[in-house]
Amino acid sequence: MEGSWKVFIMAAAAAAAGGVPSQQCFLLSVTGQVESARLAGADQLYCRYQLHGGPDWDIVTGLEEGISQVSRPSQDARQLLVWNLPVEVSYKATNPYGWPQLIVSCYGPDLFGNDVIRGYGVSHLPTAAGAHRVTLPLFVPESTSQLQKLVSWFTGRRPELADASSLATGDGRDVMRVRSQGYVTCSFQVVTKDLQRLGYDNGRRAPAGAAGGDLQPAGGGDGRPG
Repeated sequence: MEGSWKVFIMAAAAAAAGGVPSQQCFLLSVTGQVESARLAGADQLYCRYQLHGGPDWDIVTGLEEGISQVSRPSQDARQLLVWNLPVEVSYKATNPYGWPQLIVSCYGPDLFGNDVIRGYGVSHLPTAAGAHRVTLPLFVPESTSQLQKLVSWFTGRRPELADASSLATGDGRDVMRVRSQGYVTCSFQVVTKDLQRLGYDNGRRAPAGAAGGDLQPAGGGDGRPG
């Protein structure tokens, strides 16, 4: 938790120096990691994460994307692919519309040694302060016909999204055919500031006499947006 507070203090200082007055915006600081994945039969996988926020959300500190090392399954019954890819970002915003989402893309070699998509996952960042553990179900796009499946298998060019950030907006999801493909586990430590002062209830009650609202992290949470 000490690292989370250091990041939060830096974010608050950077936000104070920004263009939006502090009394009109709130802060969200998230530190954590994309821990591991479980995909049956997968080997030598790496993952990439992206953060996608609404037009009103500005990054104060941290990175909105990252890429991991290549991982092999653990030598036990779980067959986990462990990355522990750090995620560290702080936002400022004036309203919760477009709450940031985490998009994870997993890649690995096919039978011909080509890097192909092995799974996409997407979830909102937790809205409540405290420690959270989030499970992202993974899916892969499917060809719409048997002929396309055969051609993609021979050419090594499987269906893939041109821009993974479209998962956060939902564009084209109604016509996309997908198949479930394991899951990814992430852990987060979340600190928020001034949400309640601006009239937003995220399920976190500030202690009596606390200035600025929900600064003290609370334990637990499932990572789903309110």
